[in-house]
Amino acid sequence: MPDCPMCSRWDDDSDLRIIELPNSYAILNRDQYFPGYTLLFTRTHATELFHLDRGVRTALMEEVSAVAQALYTAFAPDKINYELLGNMVPHIHWHIVPRFSSEPLWPRPIWAEQHEELLLSPDEYRQRIETIRSAII
Repeated sequence: MPDCPMCSRWDDDSDLRIIELPNSYAILNRDQYFPGYTLLFTRTHATELFHLDRGVRTALMEEVSAVAQALYTAFAPDKINYELLGNMVPHIHWHIVPRFSSEPLWPRPIWAEQHEELLLSPDEYRQRIETIRSAII
């Protein structure tokens, strides 16, 4: 889809790539206020889960679970949050966010209030990505 920012995200944010899976891509979110915050999005443009063939949908959920498990292994959070909205970017994508009871927004959703972006150095991004990648089963 030519105007879809998610369709080009894998190329646009190549420095944040975690893994290319059969049905999806996973990238680290540039804002790391929530350590490990990852985006997982379908390789092909689709706006609704029911638009996908059953086999693709099932495999996609396994990919979401594998990335979430890697985040859990890598960061040992109290909870993993999953967001699949698509109102602003109509392309199937999950916000997979490790959450900690020690953070200021706990237990509210990550969207509950504005926060200052936490940007990392290129080396810190690479280290975080490698930590997640090495935990993916």
